[in-house]
Amino acid sequence: MSRFYRAAWLALGAAVLAGSALAESVTLAGVTYTDAVELHGRPLLLNGAGIRYKVALQVYTAGLYLENKAHATPAVTALQGPKRLSMTMLREIDSRELGRLFAHGIEENMDKTAFSKIIPSMVRMSQIFSDHKNLQAGDMLVIDWLPGIGTVIAVKGKAQGEPFTEPAFFQALLGIWLGEHPADSKLKEALLGQVG
Repeated sequence: MSRFYRAAWLALGAAVLAGSALAESVTLAGVTYTDAVELHGRPLLLNGAGIRYKVALQVYTAGLYLENKAHATPAVTALQGPKRLSMTMLREIDSRELGRLFAHGIEENMDKTAFSKIIPSMVRMSQIFSDHKNLQAGDMLVIDWLPGIGTVIAVKGKAQGEPFTEPAFFQALLGIWLGEHPADSKLKEALLGQVG
């Protein structure tokens, strides 16, 4: 094979690979979730992304990033590396109401004994939402799990206080979207990459 044809095949192969990587990015309601991000020095893949609806209204988009793809909640929970859930608001939201909905979602997906152990973290999380009052369309809320450090909640690109150190708190947060009683079952399927 001549150098010309070899170069042409290599270029075509590179273009196909680049195209497939780009194809894994997802755009929802004008919000793009890239196919990969770096967190805590490690690459994470977009596991899935979807839109949270309440009645017929679009509330926010959400994307789940993991080190390895996982299509069931126990598989997500079992992964030991960093994880990210990123949300972008699609409308103005009273953040205190959003905080109440988060708390309700956590409580719905935990037994009372487990829930009682994370009450201090729940109080801290409620304060974060109270401090922000309103979130506007386009505002981002990011929840990161960093092994050895804890859960970091960032609002509008700024980390909110010290990390939440209990691993159970991050799992409780994930339960809002991936638990047995998710906030939105279609969003759960999307985050788990179960919809094509």
